[in-house]
Amino acid sequence: MTSWRTPVGVLLTALMLFPVYWMINVSLTPMSDMRKSPSLFPVNPTTEGYARVLREQIPYLGTSLLVAAGTVVLTLALAAPAAYSLAKLRPAGRQTLSFVLLVAQMIPGIIMALGFYGIYVKLGITNTVWGLVLADSTIAVPFATLILTSFMASVPDEVLQAARIDGAGPWRSFVSIVLPASRNGMITAALFSFLWAWSDFLFAATLDSGGRLQPLTLGIYRYIGNNNQEWNSIMATAVVASVPATVLIVVAQRYVAAGVTSGAVKD
Repeated sequence: MTSWRTPVGVLLTALMLFPVYWMINVSLTPMSDMRKSPSLFPVNPTTEGYARVLREQIPYLGTSLLVAAGTVVLTLALAAPAAYSLAKLRPAGRQTLSFVLLVAQMIPGIIMALGFYGIYVKLGITNTVWGLVLADSTIAVPFATLILTSFMASVPDEVLQAARIDGAGPWRSFVSIVLPASRNGMITAALFSFLWAWSDFLFAATLDSGGRLQPLTLGIYRYIGNNNQEWNSIMATAVVASVPATVLIVVAQRYVAAGVTSGAVKD
């Protein structure tokens, strides 16, 4: 009865991974072969696309890493205390605030980008790395807060009450008890924050299109012109850009699985 599941699973996996394979295939295809009929395998493979990426895209890659890392730090610095307050301090209006955080994730990105642009122009902070960090964090903070709230709510109140009896205040309990117990949730929030900032194009194109330091999502447009698209360099850039995200996902997958499912079952 279960013998059909393996080939079906393999087929579905192959279909989902085919775009990744095609991206690698095109990145190895010479420019002279781009206008020919597409081939499942590069007939005359070349690494010229990767050579161009390593020669021209490293500054953009560094900027993307800087923006993503800054977004992770700022997101966790804001979301962790907010989640602790909602989960354990239970302030008045916490349900309304949780609903607002949920609604905030439904706002279209283009609306936020246009709103940010007007504010950034008045403040003179367009075309800056930390401006991108701030903008990307507005997407990551609501999600991270909701994830961490669910996780921190699972920390037993009895443990915090015992710490309070021993003289620990709310901040000491947060740092010494809740944060260590919320490791999986913190890693999950950090990973999603990194991925959002790493793959952001809308905020980058709106707020940093003329900056000296631009992320990789803008650097890839060096290979796109009105009359010519250098597809092997474009795909090579996409492959290189996928490496950090893939490594992070592989390393953190067990923490992410535990963090996403945390709070779904209550003892």
